[in-house]
Amino acid sequence: MHIHEYQAKSLFRQFNIQTPVAVLINSTENASKACAELGGDVWVVKAQVHAGGRGKGGGVILCRSIEEVENACNKLFGSNLVTPQTDAKGLPINQLLIESGQSIERELYLGLLVDRQTQKITILASTEGGMDIEKVATETPDKIIKFGIDPLGALTEDDCTSIALKLNLKGNLANQFNTTLLGLYEIFITKDVSLIEINPLITTAENNLLALDGKIDFDDNALYRHEDIVEMRDTSQEDEKENEASEHQLNYISLDGTIGCMVNGAGLAMATMDLIEHHGGSPANFLDVGGGTTAERVAKAFELIQTEANVRGILVNIFGGIVRCDLIAQGILQAVEKVGLNLPIVVRLEGTNAPEGLTLLDQSSFDIHTEADLTQAAIKIVALSA
Repeated sequence: MHIHEYQAKSLFRQFNIQTPVAVLINSTENASKACAELGGDVWVVKAQVHAGGRGKGGGVILCRSIEEVENACNKLFGSNLVTPQTDAKGLPINQLLIESGQSIERELYLGLLVDRQTQKITILASTEGGMDIEKVATETPDKIIKFGIDPLGALTEDDCTSIALKLNLKGNLANQFNTTLLGLYEIFITKDVSLIEINPLITTAENNLLALDGKIDFDDNALYRHEDIVEMRDTSQEDEKENEASEHQLNYISLDGTIGCMVNGAGLAMATMDLIEHHGGSPANFLDVGGGTTAERVAKAFELIQTEANVRGILVNIFGGIVRCDLIAQGILQAVEKVGLNLPIVVRLEGTNAPEGLTLLDQSSFDIHTEADLTQAAIKIVALSA
């Protein structure tokens, strides 16, 4: 689960991480009041969307007068922001953060993530803040500082001091860095975070260290432990179909292809999509209906697939382990009758009662193509969807 920058910074402050003074607004009418509250004569208007690269997309605007602030707000409110991390549609801008301008001297990068290879929470730091960290890692890997935290231990002050020295932070700035890094680590472990980063982490002319931006991603599987985090969820930033799917215990992700896929099991879904690609097709979605799927869930899956305008055919690939294939076949027939699909459908069933399930589909009045072999099913749906 993602949260907005202003929410991440609110969490930062709870853990003694310094951030610039800012005001969140929901309309342009509140812009001048926000500027007066912040004081100064330089402000930054920042679109609150769940995507990085906002500056490149025009979602971060430096303003030197209240009129410029209001113009920026009018430009951003109600629009969709397209960044290198969004699709062509972009994400809706419903909130803006107005932040006081800062006298920036240096821009650093600081983040924590789970490194699957080392099986450790790993700190990433760099003197090249304000840039895409992936680009820094590719072009100048020597400028990336990596430090793995012992999973049976904890991050120490000495660890933080060592990293601060590598970033050329000394004295008061080093002390502030230690507080910042220890705060990030505490958030990471207490809130079940999967990724947390500050880019950039700035030093100012006043000798302060501030989180100029903030990003936190949480482990969805642990959200049941954190009601306070769940309350931060902004569904307007999420795919509508994916939200609807999750309400029916379906895992759904929209793609750009033409062949809708309905599969039980994430691994089998990935293999099915790969096979479609291998035989010249392109999947229109990732859809895992789960191991214990029901007729109602199958019907909802068909509804979701049909809403994709680019879909020309549907491949159903079900392995009946926990659930019987004849029950899945009944669910498919009920779904087709309810939804009224007029797209070519190829169904491949394997596992418990697979022959009975295929027979039910073959004997129905619907135009459903059946296959026991996955490769043949993929070839057939690619041909029917051409």
